[in-house]
Amino acid sequence: MERTRLGYLLVAAGGFVGAVARYGVDVAAGDTTGLGTLAVNLVGSLALGVIVGSAATTRTRLFVATGALSSFTTYSTFVGDAVALGTLTGSAYVAASYALGFASAAVGLLIGGRL
Repeated sequence: MERTRLGYLLVAAGGFVGAVARYGVDVAAGDTTGLGTLAVNLVGSLALGVIVGSAATTRTRLFVATGALSSFTTYSTFVGDAVALGTLTGSAYVAASYALGFASAAVGLLIGGRL
């Protein structure tokens, strides 16, 4: 891990980009079905798999994985969406999110050359 001022700036800049992108997806989705959250978590899982699987530099990993993807995907929103959907639908949403998230990460690792 690069513990320098540049490292902190890369994480902060990536966090800003990820948070703004996440807000954009929420605005575009404009519904209460949790599909926006599912979409960002699947895209984030895929992208993280690619970053981890590829020969990305430490600085790229700091900006993209630690910064952007950490603020783009959110566990708290995922849980909130699942609870709001109710017991049966929420349970199906959690199961689908985990299954599709792991599949997305595996595809990302495949694309990144690690799987």
